[in-house]
Amino acid sequence: MFKKLLKPLAIFSLVAVLFFSQVDGVLAARSGGRIGGGSFRSSPSRSYSPSPGRSGGGYYGGGGFGFPFLIPFFGFGGGGLFSLLIFMALAGFIFNSIRSAIGQGQDEPGYGSNPTVSVARLQVGLLAQARNLQGDLDRMAQTADTGSAAGRAQVLQEATLALLRHPEYWAYGSAESEQTGMNSAEAKFNQWALAERSKFAEETLSNVNNQLIGGVAPSLPGNQGTLVSQTGDLTTTDNEYIVVTLVVGTLGKIQLPKVNSPETLRQALSRLGSVGSEQLLAVEILWTPQASGDTLSTDDMLAYYPDLTLV
Repeated sequence: MFKKLLKPLAIFSLVAVLFFSQVDGVLAARSGGRIGGGSFRSSPSRSYSPSPGRSGGGYYGGGGFGFPFLIPFFGFGGGGLFSLLIFMALAGFIFNSIRSAIGQGQDEPGYGSNPTVSVARLQVGLLAQARNLQGDLDRMAQTADTGSAAGRAQVLQEATLALLRHPEYWAYGSAESEQTGMNSAEAKFNQWALAERSKFAEETLSNVNNQLIGGVAPSLPGNQGTLVSQTGDLTTTDNEYIVVTLVVGTLGKIQLPKVNSPETLRQALSRLGSVGSEQLLAVEILWTPQASGDTLSTDDMLAYYPDLTLV
């Protein structure tokens, strides 16, 4: 009985080993690059304002003159110019407190504790022949200043320009944007960014907040394609792709069009690229594949990017 089961068991084990080895190879082929940084907690709208218990001049609460000092003047016959000056200081404090409270209710960029923030995601699927664009993104990751608002705005502009310069390679596109308060915008931004990063088996090149990981594009072991190599006259096939994703958080309102044609994709890229450093809160630029020898097939596109539309 045992001998009869031995042969089928051996065949099953061999098939399982071959299957999982192939799956491992497919997973390893999804490398990704990442550039970005920023923070929703350090936005211009989170500027310091004096606490209600103390004015800038120190006339109320724990510092300077307070109500106990005013009582002798107004309650026990005090008066004159000095009392008038103190009264004017108190009136100024009340006026400034009311104006500050009104300002916190405004829903404009740079004001209030929870201003309007836009979170946008734009994805472009390119034909694999656009491997020069991958080289541009690699160089950006290796040299970009992602630790400053101006540097991140420059990276976003350069990435959108690189995509705009290669319309002949556009194959797919998708865009969406949401307007929300500051408190919920960070969660939405992280949700979209993490969803894209989870599609990578490994982030082989990353520059986030000036933390560079993987300064040289690695090569995958084995013969798994020739998509990302920067040297030599390599060939690609028509069913290999590159996907670039831009996730942006910005003060104010920004509306991206529905991408269903080259013209709408061009409009979406131009709008994101025009965001200035004063409005840009955070940005993530992600692309796959990144490692030399990696490929992204049609099956990968269908499995991991079902929302992309032909353009």
